[in-house]
Amino acid sequence: MMSETMRAVEITKAGGPEVLQLAERPMPTPSHGQVVIKVAYAGVNRPDALQRAGMYAPPPTASDLPGLEASGEVVSVGDGVSALAVGDPVCALLPGGGYAEFVATPATHCLPVPKGMGMKEAACLPETFFTVWSNVFMRGGLKAGERFLVHGGSSGIGTTAIQLAHAFGARVFVTAGTDAKCAACVELGAEAAINYRDTDFVDVMKAEGGANLILDMVGGDYIPRNIRALAEDGRLVQIAFLQGPKVEVNFATLMTRRLIMTGSTLRPQSDLAKARIAQELREAVWPLLDSGRIAPVMDSEYALENASDAHTRMESSGHIGKIVLRVGG
Repeated sequence: MMSETMRAVEITKAGGPEVLQLAERPMPTPSHGQVVIKVAYAGVNRPDALQRAGMYAPPPTASDLPGLEASGEVVSVGDGVSALAVGDPVCALLPGGGYAEFVATPATHCLPVPKGMGMKEAACLPETFFTVWSNVFMRGGLKAGERFLVHGGSSGIGTTAIQLAHAFGARVFVTAGTDAKCAACVELGAEAAINYRDTDFVDVMKAEGGANLILDMVGGDYIPRNIRALAEDGRLVQIAFLQGPKVEVNFATLMTRRLIMTGSTLRPQSDLAKARIAQELREAVWPLLDSGRIAPVMDSEYALENASDAHTRMESSGHIGKIVLRVGG
C-alpha cells in the first residue's frame, strides 16, 4: 500500500532559490488518460526558475509544484490508457509537479526510456527534446545543408539543438559565453562556436551567407541583430526572452528580405499538440537515442531537498547541459 502523502518541493512565495522548500503533499491520482509515475529523477529547467520568481504562472489545471519533466516507473494507470502498464519505465513531459516523489501526466506525453540509458539521463530528455523538435523542425522547418544558429549553445536546449541539427545534416553555429563552453559545443557537432563576449555573431553569420534558421531564447537587443544575421528567406524562432520581449523592429526589412519571425512556448499548448510532438519524437528521434548517436549532456545532480542549490547553479549560467534532481533514483 502506498502512503497517502509524498515528499515534494513547493514554492513558498515568489522569490529566489531559497523559497523552494520541502513539504508533504497528497499523493496524485490519475485522471482519464493519465498515468502516475514514481519519480526517479526530475529535470531542472529555466521555466521552473521563472515560475519560482513569480514570472510564469502554471496553467489553471496544472500542479502548482515546479518540474516539467521526469523519469520513473508507472505505478498507476487511469481510465482510457492502454499503451502503458504498471511497471513500465518512462520519461515524460509534465504539466508541472515534477519536484515530487510521484506525479500525474497524460499517458500520451510519456516516452520509453531509450535503450541502454539510465533514469538520470532519461529525465533530461522531455522538456528540451519536445521544445527543440517542435520549434526547430516542426515550426522552423530546418533541413539538411541549411545554416542553423542557436544561441545559448551550452544550455540544455542548446546542447540538444546542436546534436539534433547535426544528426539531421544541418550546418550548426552557436553562441556561448566562455571558450570552454564553445569547445563543448564544437565537440557536440557545432561547425563553429562564437564567444559572444569578444565576437559579433552577426558578422560571423553574414560571412557564411547568413543563417537560414536562428533559435533564440535571449530576446532584447538580440532580436534586431538576429534579423541582420539571417539569410534571405531566413526564419527566426523565439522561445524565450532572457533580455526582455520588447524591442523596435523595422518590418520593412522582413518584407524586402522575405523573413519569417515565429515562436512558441510549450507548456500552454494543448494535450493533443504535445501528444503529436511526442509521436514525432518517437518516430524520428528515439531511434537516434536508442542507438547512442545522440545523448543528453549532463551537468550536475542534486537531491530533491537541495532543489534551491540546483536553481542557484542554473541561474549562475555556469552549467553545461542539464541539471537534475535525484528523487527516488
